[in-house]
Amino acid sequence: MTEFIPKILNYRLARAGLTRPARPITLTYSVTNRCQSRCLTCRIWTVYRDHPERAEDELKRDEIERIFRSIGHIYFFNISGGEPFLRDDLEEIVGLALEYLTPRIIHIPTNALMPARIADAVERILLKMNSRAPKTPLTVKPSLDAVGDRHDEIRGVPGNFDKVLETIELLKGLSEKFPSLHVEAGTVISRYNLDEVENLTRFVSGLSIESYRHEIAEERAEFHNRDDEITPSPEEYERLAEQFAGSIREALKDKRRLTRLTESLRIVYYQLAAQIVREGRQVVPCYAGISNVHLDPYGELWACCTLGHEKPLGDLRSAGFDFDRVWHSEQARRVRQFIRFGGCACPLANQAYSNILLSIPWLTRVLRQLVRG
Repeated sequence: MTEFIPKILNYRLARAGLTRPARPITLTYSVTNRCQSRCLTCRIWTVYRDHPERAEDELKRDEIERIFRSIGHIYFFNISGGEPFLRDDLEEIVGLALEYLTPRIIHIPTNALMPARIADAVERILLKMNSRAPKTPLTVKPSLDAVGDRHDEIRGVPGNFDKVLETIELLKGLSEKFPSLHVEAGTVISRYNLDEVENLTRFVSGLSIESYRHEIAEERAEFHNRDDEITPSPEEYERLAEQFAGSIREALKDKRRLTRLTESLRIVYYQLAAQIVREGRQVVPCYAGISNVHLDPYGELWACCTLGHEKPLGDLRSAGFDFDRVWHSEQARRVRQFIRFGGCACPLANQAYSNILLSIPWLTRVLRQLVRG
């Protein structure tokens, strides 16, 4: 934690516009926009339907290596998509991250439509991590939005629910061989599954997985769903958030140390997210584009996936893969100023976790919850 102290001081000064921001602690890399799902809450799959030629523009291995080398050490490495496991070189991407980014935690979500392929890729990634970073945890999170056929309807693919269960069982088998693997499940709470959440929560509790995450459905530039009314009302989400927090509290004491910490953070996140949705403002200062950064499949840097390509920080390909050149650009400064003065407000989980850690009152809530747990 002592490594974070200089970063925290810098981030606060940088948000106030008094200094240039240091390197971020969190990098999210959307490795592809390809996806076999046809989710009611996301239209990212339309990118290559409407512009198939764009698939050839995704970053190549040598470009990724140059970018990672330029970024240097980060703490949290989130791999995103599209569907990350559609990339044949996902193991190589993780290898490059281990070499240049040296992350402390690696996280990968999946639609779980390819159980055998996912399990094989995860095993190869774990073998690579065991030789290079044996203490670094890998979390893999299959998506589960309802039980049975309703999940398939929301995700737009018949048979998806059964494949999620198969994927979870394969990953649980791997976790017995690789203790650094944490198997999770994730649900996107939208207007399409509000009535399913209670039943789904009970169902997941019987799966014997490490953690269960909920995130609120958002209209994001990355998802190309700005005109879709998918977000629950503040009242609906607040009710569910308290329900989620209560279920986590009940199981907290039986979890591993890392999971107890992340679950305590998640409980506080639900409180924060509900307040943001209800009040429509930045309840805590947002450090998007300072503590966190998002890399899209083509080399564009974003402050976050909610603003995405609508307000990019800059393009790394155009900048010769020089991270600092984009990170400290005038364009990036303008985006940070937009965020600083409340131009946006969202409950994006990835960013909210960092915002909580950078807020003394909200971090105190996390620590209090951890002690109680």
